Amino acid sequence: MNRFEYADSRFMPNEIYVRCDMVVRLYDGDTKTNFENGELILTSHRILWGRPGDVQRGNTCLSLSLRHIIFFEEENPRPFSFGRSKKIVLHLSEPAIDKMPGPADNSLYNYVKLSFKEGLDPNFITQLSDTIMRRMWEFTPEAELIVSNVNDNQGNTKLLPHIKTRTGIIGIERSLQEKQKETDENISLAFQDLTKLMDMAKDMVAISKTISVKIRARQGDITEDETVRFKAYLMSLGIDDPVTRDAYKSSNEYFKQLAKQLACILEEPIKEVGGMMTLTDVYCRVNRARGLELLSPEDLLHASRQLAPLGLPIVLRSFDSGVMVLQICSHNDNAVVDRITELLKEKKSMTAEDLAQSEGISMLLARERLLVTEKYGKACRDDSIEALRFYPNLFLEEISSE
Repeated sequence: MNRFEYADSRFMPNEIYVRCDMVVRLYDGDTKTNFENGELILTSHRILWGRPGDVQRGNTCLSLSLRHIIFFEEENPRPFSFGRSKKIVLHLSEPAIDKMPGPADNSLYNYVKLSFKEGLDPNFITQLSDTIMRRMWEFTPEAELIVSNVNDNQGNTKLLPHIKTRTGIIGIERSLQEKQKETDENISLAFQDLTKLMDMAKDMVAISKTISVKIRARQGDITEDETVRFKAYLMSLGIDDPVTRDAYKSSNEYFKQLAKQLACILEEPIKEVGGMMTLTDVYCRVNRARGLELLSPEDLLHASRQLAPLGLPIVLRSFDSGVMVLQICSHNDNAVVDRITELLKEKKSMTAEDLAQSEGISMLLARERLLVTEKYGKACRDDSIEALRFYPNLFLEEISSE
C-alpha cells in the first residue's frame, strides 16, 4: 500500500477515462485493509480508488500510477472456496523516494490485490493490459508540482505550479526508473510478438486440418512414408482448442470432455506405436500439442480413468508392476504374446533393450511385454548381474512332443 498516494481525483492533462468498477476492496499483499466497498476508476495514467461518489466530485482519493505496475495476474481461487470474490494481483516496482504522502509509509509486500465483490468483468483485464501497453503517461512530460498560493489583482487566490528539479540521489533514482521503463517496454513488445505468433499458429492448425483431410482421402501423389511423416508434423503443431478447466462448472464434466479430446488426438498415434503407449509418453505428447495450456499429471490421470466408462476407443491399463499405459480397446494380449514368442524362438533370447530396438518401442514397454509373455507361460527368465534375459519356454515343446 506504500505505492498509493493521496491525490486529487481531477484528471491531469492528456489523462483519459477508461472504465469504472464498484464495490472494490484493496489488499496490502494478502492482508485485508479498511479500504472496502469503494469505487475504482481506471485511467490512461492511474488507478483511482475512493468512496462512492468521491471520484466524480473531485475529492481526495487514493492514486496508484500505472508506471509502478510490473505485471498483473488473476488470482486463482482456492479449491472448495465457494463465494470468494475474484481478485487481481498487481505486482509493483519499488516506491520512489520522493513519492507523495499516502495511506502507508512502509509495506511488507511488493504487490497489492483488487477484490471485486460483485464479480470481475473480463473486459477489465483486457482494458488494463491495453492501457499499460500504451504507456500514455510517457507522452506527458513528468514534473512534480509544488503548489503555492498567489493573489491576483482582484484579490482572488489561485494555485501556481512550479517545477521541482531533481538532482543528487533523486536524479540517480530517476535514471534507474527510466531504465526500468525501457525494460518494461521491451517486455511488452516481446509479449505482443508472442500474441502474433499464437494467432499465426491457429491459422497453421486450420491449414493442417484441411491437408489432413486430403491425406485421408489419398488425393494427390503422396507416398506412405510422406503420409506418416506429415502426420507427425501435424501432431507437433498442436491443438487449436484445448479443453480447459475454466470452461466447465464441474470437475466431472471437465474430465469427461478432456478424456474425449485425449481419445481424439491419441488414437492414431497409439495405433502407430503398436497399440500401447506409456502414460509418461502420453503426458509429454499431449502437453507439447496443447502449447501454453499445459495439463497437470493429476488431470491427465483423472481424465484417463474416464476413458473406459465413456466407451472411448482407448483405455487406461495398469500392469502388475504399477506401470500405467493407454492402449487401444482392440489390443489383444494373445497376439502380443504370440509375436514375442516368435521373436524369442528366432533370436534364441532377448532382453528388454533388444526388444525395444527390434519393435521400436520404449524399454519400459518392452519389459512389460516380456513379463506378460512370461505370465502366459511362453517365456522363461534368467535374472543375472548382466541383465534380465528371457528365453523361449522349451518345456512346452517337450510336453507337446510327448
